[in-house]
Amino acid sequence: MTKSVTVYCSSSNNSPKEYFDAATELGKGLAERDISLIFGGGNVGLMGCIANAVMQSGGTVRGIIPRFLEEKEIAHYGITELHIVETMHERKMKLAGWADAFIVLPGGFGTLDELIEVITWRQLGHHEKPILLFNIDGFWNPLISFFDKLADSQLVKPDHHKLYKVCNRVDEIYEVVSTCGTRWTE
Repeated sequence: MTKSVTVYCSSSNNSPKEYFDAATELGKGLAERDISLIFGGGNVGLMGCIANAVMQSGGTVRGIIPRFLEEKEIAHYGITELHIVETMHERKMKLAGWADAFIVLPGGFGTLDELIEVITWRQLGHHEKPILLFNIDGFWNPLISFFDKLADSQLVKPDHHKLYKVCNRVDEIYEVVSTCGTRWTE
C-alpha cells in the first residue's frame, strides 16, 4: 500500500488556474487517503499549492530543498518536515528514494529532468515504482507523442509506455496509488 508519493511539478506562480485547481484537488485527496506528500520544498507555484492543500487537509508533507534554492524557491517552512540539503543530486535521490510512487504535474525543465530520470531508472530496473503523468488539459500529450517517435525510431523499446501511466483525472491517480507496491534498489 502506498504511504507516500513524490510529486514533481512547477515552481511557477504563472501557471494556468486549471493546474492550480488540479494540484489542490490532488493534495486534498492525498491527505484524505493518509498518503504523505514528498516534494521539492518550495512555497511557490504548483509546489506550494499542493503542499498547502495537503497541510490544510490534515496531511503530512516532507519537503527537500537544496540550500542554494532555499531563498530562490522560497522554502516552505509551514510543512511537516523541511530538509535542507547541499546539492540537487542529494535532493533528487531523497525525492526518489522516499516515495512509493511518482506523480508528475505540469512543470518546466526541472520537472522534465526529474521525470526523465525516474523513467530511466525504472527502465534500468533501479525501481518498480509507478510513474503517473497527470495529464491536466492534455499537458503531457506532446511529450507522449515524442516518446512514441523515439519508439518509432527504435531509440527506445516499443513497450516504453509500460514505464509510466497517463492519468487524465485525479481519481485515476488514486486508483493506481492505492494499490501499488514498490521496490527500490541502491
